[in-house]
Amino acid sequence: MKFFKLIVFDIDGTLTRSKSAIDTEMAELICQLLDKYKVAIISGANYEQFKWQILEHLSCSSDKMRDLYILPVDGTVFCKDEDAWVCDSDTPLSIEEKELIKKSFENIFERSGLETPKKIYGELVEDRGAQFNFSALGQNAPVELKEKWDPDNRKRERIIGVLKSVLPGLSLHIGGTTSIEVTKSNIDKAYGLKKLIRRIGIAKEEILYLGDHLLDGGNDAPALTLGIECRSVKGPEETKKEILELLKYKS
Repeated sequence: MKFFKLIVFDIDGTLTRSKSAIDTEMAELICQLLDKYKVAIISGANYEQFKWQILEHLSCSSDKMRDLYILPVDGTVFCKDEDAWVCDSDTPLSIEEKELIKKSFENIFERSGLETPKKIYGELVEDRGAQFNFSALGQNAPVELKEKWDPDNRKRERIIGVLKSVLPGLSLHIGGTTSIEVTKSNIDKAYGLKKLIRRIGIAKEEILYLGDHLLDGGNDAPALTLGIECRSVKGPEETKKEILELLKYKS
């Protein structure tokens, strides 16, 4: 088996279900992994979401936590534990860009030829600094509804097709279960991973990436462009099996 030094995870659909906290078993496995590897977690989620989904559930020792890196908003935010979590952020989208993005999502279901959801749970579009995140059923929608809405990504592909003509110079990516991420050009998980590689000085050959949307234009697919080893998982239970295998093969 190939030996790695850094294991990188997506969150939703990989470490946990969409916008849900990791379970006790996953939290313990991450701590065990930190005994043997450096670990990074990258997602379009903001730092506050990382806290309640991941960090608040980890009981690893402080020396282990220094080998954990978190990259909110696809790495436009970079955080490291230095006795307390310290984060630095890229320049946010401009006021003009934000206003344009907000306007572009007005009546987006009708303009895309999609049925408008009967209920929106929370904000439809969330400002994450260097990213705007559209969540088709709202940011607080129940996970059971989200998982049924667009399992094959086709609805979001239609929405992106409409938005491209009105958001020139910005990048649009399919995000988690129902989301679309809007950023400055060329911002995606490959961008965040490149930043991680530079910051910690690690070779691409020493990295393993695990995500649930590596194919068909999914939000993990940019990792494939970097020449690092990537493995597709179909949910947290498969991720746990991958972690257990990794724990076997490194002393």
